[in-house]
Amino acid sequence: MSKLARDDEENLIASSQQGDVQAFNQLVLRYQPIPFGAVFRLLGDYDTAADVTQDAFLAAYRGIATYRGGSSFRAWLLRIGSNMACDYWRRVQRHPSDSLDALTDVDEPQSAEVLNALATSNTEDNPEERLLSQELQELIQRGIQRLPLDQRVAIVLCDIEGLSYEEVAAATQTTLGTVRSRIARGREKLRTYLYQYRELLPRDYRLSTKTSDN
Repeated sequence: MSKLARDDEENLIASSQQGDVQAFNQLVLRYQPIPFGAVFRLLGDYDTAADVTQDAFLAAYRGIATYRGGSSFRAWLLRIGSNMACDYWRRVQRHPSDSLDALTDVDEPQSAEVLNALATSNTEDNPEERLLSQELQELIQRGIQRLPLDQRVAIVLCDIEGLSYEEVAAATQTTLGTVRSRIARGREKLRTYLYQYRELLPRDYRLSTKTSDN
């Protein structure tokens, strides 16, 4: 973000904290796609995601006086949106919490790059490629939906939305070690799931989805 854009954002936030609804509406117009995308990834339903995102912005407006700029405004909105998505999911699904093992020291630097590249891969103006891209997007979404909720949140915030491990820990109010464990587990499950449909993956990523016993 440029300095001019950052200054403009800070002015809008300051005005919103003074009760300026129009200033907050400008923030909504600017940032609405960000929490919506995360909420949709977490819940998997467009209409539900739209409702939860609207509630998240209402919560953000009521709580904007508490925003102190310790993290980016984008990360702050993602925290609110993801927390409200989790609250909604727990209310309707009674999803069991996934137990966590001790923190693994094995880093997977390529995993985040692969998932992010798959989720945002561009296609040329080719109808067949666009169809394959759409199928791939739907496949990734189905894979994310199969994850336990805590792993799903960590994967979406880190690998899709690009938050750091520290920002994910702050957003989920948990420890850095727990975040690392959830992301490692979630990535492994996604790799195993995607490998079943490896013919849809771009050629450069097909081998990287193999599990360790293949």
